[in-house]
Amino acid sequence: MLFAEVVAASAAVAATRSRTQKARAIADLLRGADGDEVRQVTAWLAGEPLQGRLGVGWRTLAGAAPDPAPAASLTVAGVDAALDELTTIDGAGSAARRDAVLRGLLGAATDDEQRFVVRLLTGELRQGALEGVVLDAVATAAGVAAEGVRRAFMLSGSLPETAATALTAGTAGLAAVHLAVGRPVRPMLASPGSSLDAALADLGADVTVEFKLDGARIQVHRDGDDVRVWTRSLREVTGGVPEVVARIRALPCRTAVLDGETLALDPDGRPRSFQDTMSRFGSDTPDPGVLLSPFLFDVLHLDGRDLVDEPLRVRLDALAGLLADDAHAALRMPGVRSPAADQAAGVLDDALAAGHEGVVVKALDAPYAAGRRGRAWQKVKPVHTLDLVVLGAEWGYGRRTGKLSNIHLGARDPDGGEPIMVGKTFKGMTDELLDWQTRTFPGHARETAGWGVLLRPELVVEVALDGAQRSPRYPGGVALRFARVVRYRPDKTPAEADTIDAVRALLPGG
Repeated sequence: MLFAEVVAASAAVAATRSRTQKARAIADLLRGADGDEVRQVTAWLAGEPLQGRLGVGWRTLAGAAPDPAPAASLTVAGVDAALDELTTIDGAGSAARRDAVLRGLLGAATDDEQRFVVRLLTGELRQGALEGVVLDAVATAAGVAAEGVRRAFMLSGSLPETAATALTAGTAGLAAVHLAVGRPVRPMLASPGSSLDAALADLGADVTVEFKLDGARIQVHRDGDDVRVWTRSLREVTGGVPEVVARIRALPCRTAVLDGETLALDPDGRPRSFQDTMSRFGSDTPDPGVLLSPFLFDVLHLDGRDLVDEPLRVRLDALAGLLADDAHAALRMPGVRSPAADQAAGVLDDALAAGHEGVVVKALDAPYAAGRRGRAWQKVKPVHTLDLVVLGAEWGYGRRTGKLSNIHLGARDPDGGEPIMVGKTFKGMTDELLDWQTRTFPGHARETAGWGVLLRPELVVEVALDGAQRSPRYPGGVALRFARVVRYRPDKTPAEADTIDAVRALLPGG
């Protein structure tokens, strides 16, 4: 398959807002792919090389870009081989050798192909929810049920492998994909709930109401004495959290896959700042005085039994049995099952009094929908917050002169397009944060201007707001009301940002 066919399909996807047309363009391409080409093509259209991040930046690519080739000749296999070669280069003279490989690849590429390669290697092809479009396309191309494709992807964690399985082994091959201890699955996510009463009215009385902590999501796998820990983005952090590993290793089981949160607590048991918690994951030399406490709220596998397809009530029963001993009871996320309205309100009051964010209301009959942000789990906080993508920043004035201040905010397009701008804010920024933005943003700039910078969609910020209002000023027809910065979210990718639909849900009567 010619590489130009992939580039053309990507352009067709970018040119339409229709999810159906996006999926059709990708499905047509996948039908023409052979063997390993399926894996390669699927990975590229989802925005990432099979090899993962290759450590090639804008400056390197700008220096390596020769004149484009006059005609398309690159093949999918040839491009993948060049990317493979980049992963093997190290040691003395590696910079020059990497530059030579990039020059060879880009020199054989047409103008459109060069732009695609540059965007692929710098992360600009990441479109977040386009992953869901690719899954629909895989189902169409293979002639199998979309649910089977999504389940196999949930359990394997690999979109390219799921595509290859669907196209080569069909429904039977997809059904044979099972949860494996030691291979992380994508976490189930909660949707924002407008209020506790609304969440209870939506989900009914057959729910559990649990604390919503201001911590970091973790998934923990145990196989005998081997314990491994991943973040919500499936980045392994086992070596940085020995206290979590020790708590899980002490549990009375041999194999388990556990879902929960961890956070740093002060001596009084109140949560420390989110930055203190995240410093344990983001630093090579974490503060030894900051210890993480795990709180578990779900179990997907226990001692040879897969529970991912069981309703939540069954999973909670299994978790309760695992943590029944007094020595382990503190690991259970606080909450109440099937509460009356006043009991549910009491859980929310207790969570807020303990310094936590709010509660999560979960339907007890729901299976574990990994990687999905459905209505079966709804998070309720007293203040509306959204995780949005930073699209740009303007230079400040007055005491903020010389600082990148007013940030442009975008919501995720659920159909895989570019983030959709929904407002700006300069509120809630400390001097320290302004200094950080001014230092950091140029490294993410896609374009600079006299007024400020436009950024590649790579940074996620949490904002608090009073709601939303209809606005013809922005392309999504909606704007934030009184948005202010809460914090940046290094634990989240743009693929995990809130969608434009979540913003519209905050409209009066929405």
